Amino acid sequence: MNASITFRPLDGGKGSSLLSASPVPDLSAAGFTDTEYAASGVAERLVGDTPTPPAEFTTRVVVRRPAQPGNFSGRLVVEWLNVSSGSDAAPEYSYLAAELVRSGHAYVGVSAQYVGIEGGTGSVGVSTGAPQGLADKDPERYAGLHHPGDAYCYDIFASIGRALRDTDADGHPLSGLEVSTVLAVGESQSAMALTTFVNEVPADDVFDGYLIHSRAAAGLPAGEVGTGVDVTTVFSGEPTRLRTDRDSPIFVLQTETDILTNFRYFSVRQPDDDRLRVWEMAGTSHADLHQVGAFEEYLGCPDPVNRGQQRFVLRAALRHLTRWTEGGAPPPSAEPLRLRGIHTPEPEFEVDDLGNVLGGVRTPSVDAPTQVLSGIVPDPVSRICLLFGTTHPIPEHLLADRYGTREEYEMCYANATDAAIEAGFVLADDREELLADANPELVPE
Repeated sequence: MNASITFRPLDGGKGSSLLSASPVPDLSAAGFTDTEYAASGVAERLVGDTPTPPAEFTTRVVVRRPAQPGNFSGRLVVEWLNVSSGSDAAPEYSYLAAELVRSGHAYVGVSAQYVGIEGGTGSVGVSTGAPQGLADKDPERYAGLHHPGDAYCYDIFASIGRALRDTDADGHPLSGLEVSTVLAVGESQSAMALTTFVNEVPADDVFDGYLIHSRAAAGLPAGEVGTGVDVTTVFSGEPTRLRTDRDSPIFVLQTETDILTNFRYFSVRQPDDDRLRVWEMAGTSHADLHQVGAFEEYLGCPDPVNRGQQRFVLRAALRHLTRWTEGGAPPPSAEPLRLRGIHTPEPEFEVDDLGNVLGGVRTPSVDAPTQVLSGIVPDPVSRICLLFGTTHPIPEHLLADRYGTREEYEMCYANATDAAIEAGFVLADDREELLADANPELVPE
């Protein structure tokens, strides 16, 4: 792994291309800066056996950091940006932004993969036909970027991660900050990449811990020169468990969609140990309303997308992982989501009398329910609808039978919130936001 990375600020043009569809904190008001840099170096193939010469690259990193060193926690969260749409997205930032900002952590999103720089058609059916490469979309800002192909993506991510620790280097994006802990995070295709990274790249000196969110049974393939990985090959790939001999803690968070469907994580379930925790989140889907926001109507799904509360669980997981990597207690263990027919080719979830799944990490939206929240779409009209799950109403008479009054519902919901906090699955800091996420208007008066 080559750690000789140079950084150059990116400015001008149309501004940063890495936007969020969901509400995120106002970084300026919070005392943070939001900047982009070109990161240049030479990468090698670290995964796979094909002889491959080193190659030069200039990729993009997005840096969101406290402006004042005194407000920095010492923790840096590095996201492997997701390219499934045909361009870079930052789903983990969307889920974790509230925790990052209130805790004073720095964040860096890395365009590790070919498609993030050069563009592509994507794997979730949302391509518009418009140019997807960063330089095509904004040549004034991004003309100098170049990615040599996903044969090099693992070394690009590792080398940038290592370089981010050396904040004394000239022109460093984190200049003035003293970094003590570096965590790698990634969701979906990026989680599959981190699965391969954890298993095959020696990088415990780079990342102190990993948050792997919504992986499939297999890891991302090795990649080739001059092109991106075909992520669809993951779903027919060899099921892969995470290695258990790493020094760095690994925290895996899975939704209902990831356990079943063609992700089939159930086939590689493995027990917690002193360096691994796995949380399977009830009432969640691979992507959800929090991630897509007002763009829900443009997905073309026949049912409302999942309105579960995984964002709160993700925030708690990041805090647990941070403490764990720094010598604190490991995160609490959690029961897996309950399955029947586990030894058959197509297991199913066990559900309660309303239709919500049993077991797993619990939030008030499933323990004091007003809706059926699922990560499983029986007959999805598109790949993207499969990923976004569903939200179905519970008949009013069943809600009336369960709660009687709206006041009783709100009491049950508050108790479920406090139980989730007590279990360590959500944070006390999020209690008011969780309470505001209740749906008393759905309970008949």
